[in-house]
Amino acid sequence: MMTSKQYEDSLRKMNLNVYFMGEKIDNPVDHPMIRPSMNSVAMTYKLAEEPEYQELMTATSNLTGKKINRFCHLHQGTDDLVKKVKMQRLLGQKTAACFQRCVGMDAFNAIFSTTYEMDQALGTEYHKRFTDYMKFVQDNDLVIDGAMTDPKGDRGLAPSQQEDPDLYVHIVEVREDGIVVSGAKAHQTGAVNSHEHLIMPTIAMREADADYAVSFAIPSDAEGITMIYGRQSCDTRKMEPGADIDLGNSQFGGHEALVVFDRVFIPHERVFMCKEYDYAGMMVERFAGYHRQSYGGCKVGVGDVLIGAAALAADYNGVPKASHIKDKLIEMIHLNETLFACGIACSAEGSQMPAGNYMINLLLANVCKQNVTRLPYEIARLAEDIAGGIMVTMPSEQDLKNEEVGPLVRKYLVGAKGKDVVNRMRVLRLIENITLGTAAVGYRTESMHGAGSPQAQRIMIARQGDLESKKEFARNIAKIDTSLDK
Repeated sequence: MMTSKQYEDSLRKMNLNVYFMGEKIDNPVDHPMIRPSMNSVAMTYKLAEEPEYQELMTATSNLTGKKINRFCHLHQGTDDLVKKVKMQRLLGQKTAACFQRCVGMDAFNAIFSTTYEMDQALGTEYHKRFTDYMKFVQDNDLVIDGAMTDPKGDRGLAPSQQEDPDLYVHIVEVREDGIVVSGAKAHQTGAVNSHEHLIMPTIAMREADADYAVSFAIPSDAEGITMIYGRQSCDTRKMEPGADIDLGNSQFGGHEALVVFDRVFIPHERVFMCKEYDYAGMMVERFAGYHRQSYGGCKVGVGDVLIGAAALAADYNGVPKASHIKDKLIEMIHLNETLFACGIACSAEGSQMPAGNYMINLLLANVCKQNVTRLPYEIARLAEDIAGGIMVTMPSEQDLKNEEVGPLVRKYLVGAKGKDVVNRMRVLRLIENITLGTAAVGYRTESMHGAGSPQAQRIMIARQGDLESKKEFARNIAKIDTSLDK
């Protein structure tokens, strides 16, 4: 396994083609806007080095028998699924941000089981290829950007009906030695911090969309790949000289990028689906299930930090004993633990796939994510309520340091007796960061749209809910004679 320092060094060796705010970024690792997100990924390596976190952060590979980082693991039982969620909560607590390796882990498990069933039915060699790829990933402890979401263009049209075919990643040429692809993947979490991109189709496909039914792996610095770094709220604060307090979370962050593929060549040994459109939906559904499970861990960990920050804000405001403050904090804890309970439940109710790895309970995973589209918004609202309006009207760190107005800032931002003004400012900025600032991308907004929109989960809940069996329960209890119905 790599250390956090080795991970950082590995990124420096890559020749990534990254753009941000109209400029090419030659050194993403040390760029002040990008570095905090890299620190978050590095934490997944750092904790794996520490003895007290070995049980959660590491696993034994079923492919090689070696000790590996859990983010590179294929789940071998419900215990692995539960540990995954607990690991994600731990990392959320340590970073208060998105740590970016979950998507790759979820992609591994979805593609592993799907390729196995493809090979069984079609006589293909995709599963062998993917197993070899997994050994490579595990042996090198790589960060993989699991890439599913396409720009989609006109949502009312299928991929093959789009005016511009590049709005979905697609095969433009099949060669004797591989395939050539073009298109883009949007909202790619941690793309710039990843060693490779692992591509999946984004929706179920029909025969007309066969060219879009494609899955493959490619190094992040391969020829033809361009990454355009996404903007976040309050992000340019990181560019301000000496910025610290105003950042809220100066150490950690997350990021997303638009990843463009311009006639990128993929050798056959790294292709895991090539026009088998009947299996696109299977891969999408399984990945979405795993990733919806993930939100019962990562968002809960960040929620723990936000709850703690709200409680500190109450302390610094001088109202920790107010009954309504206590009640709001209790409600925040209740909502956060409800999310965690869903993540644990869908894990504990998992089952073994034909390929040997374990799948979560899909219905409960979708219920988990449906709750995530709602409850973090209420947690954030309550945190903002407790913090007070000063959270969004507070003078800047530069004003605090100014010789003329700095004393005025200190005088009028005073809170509870005996509490430091700067500490009060720090905790208020942390709440702002999680609810409104750069961390809101990985907490508030991503809670809505990550792993699929709310409607996507409702569609799956309808499919998995098994209304007919519930009707039968009711018929039996009510002694309904269906022969009397016309």
